[in-house]
Amino acid sequence: MHRGHYIRRPTPPRNVHEAVGTDLLGVLATLRNRAKYPLRSRRGMPTELLVPFVAMEELGERVGPDRATIAAFIAMVFTIGGNVVAIKLVLLEPDLGPLWAAASRFLVAALIFTLIAGALRTPLPRGRALVGELLYGAFTFGAFFGFVYWGLQEAPAGLAGVFLATVPLLTFLLALAQGQERFRWDSLAGGALAVGGTAVIFFGGIEQGVPVASLLAIVAGAACAAEGAIVVKAFPPVHPAAMNAIGMSTGTVILLILTPLFKEAYVIPEAGPTWLAQAYLVIIGSVGVFALYLYVLSRWSASAASYEFVLAPIVGIVLSAWLLHEPITGVFAAGSTLVLIGVYLGALRRPAGKPPSNAE
Repeated sequence: MHRGHYIRRPTPPRNVHEAVGTDLLGVLATLRNRAKYPLRSRRGMPTELLVPFVAMEELGERVGPDRATIAAFIAMVFTIGGNVVAIKLVLLEPDLGPLWAAASRFLVAALIFTLIAGALRTPLPRGRALVGELLYGAFTFGAFFGFVYWGLQEAPAGLAGVFLATVPLLTFLLALAQGQERFRWDSLAGGALAVGGTAVIFFGGIEQGVPVASLLAIVAGAACAAEGAIVVKAFPPVHPAAMNAIGMSTGTVILLILTPLFKEAYVIPEAGPTWLAQAYLVIIGSVGVFALYLYVLSRWSASAASYEFVLAPIVGIVLSAWLLHEPITGVFAAGSTLVLIGVYLGALRRPAGKPPSNAE
């Protein structure tokens, strides 16, 4: 650089609207720019997946949450909490099998994310990155939702929501076993509480007549979701929109193949409530949650946004009791409390003085 030539440092945003934009278009523009001009991490590898989230998290920590951010976070929590209840409502359709119900949901959602990825002009993954996306889709959308939909045929929605709240903790424990995380005593304590609470809910469900196979299926689904989050870290990162498009497409293909193997028919729902619940799961429960999470993360820290995992099951319990008339017993309440405290201690609580990592 010649002497006398200087680079003008960008002016910091004066408020949250200047920093991100007045609506979700600002977030999408940020993602589009990251896809077009990918930055590099400290290790020198492209971070099309991590950079948008890390950059928006840093931006969110600077400007702080406002009323719109808090409203979006509350909407996200209620949306995630309502997903399990919506799945249960879809499965009330007599001739609609669980695997086909999941496949039809993600078939449409994958098409929408493909359009989003095309609009953002995100690069398609190749080589190892593509292999990672295929494995991510197999674990996260094929196995996870296959198990969850199958288990929700008999298991209560509120119970399933609490089991699924253990995904962050299971992710840490599996990552610890596979050498991706370091041991922490608070995680051990949180894991013990979560396991104890899960056992209380599990045996309480058996006493209420819930089949053991249904309970095990939901636990297996939570483990598959956790492993999917670990697998994706072992491969080159991919832009979030392309990640969802390829992952959902992979899961859809797996579910479509499994549908006839489990003697399910490719039927079209007849009941109006089934169509409404399925539309909710596609538009709001899949695409809407993605948009809300990006919006919240752009104005808030990732650690704060992660509290959805603790709050969403509470919403799910209330909604399932209201809409599905599921009872809330003392045993279930006690077990749920242990699980949620365990998830907070083991996966969400950050030790004092420890800075947030890029992985968050």
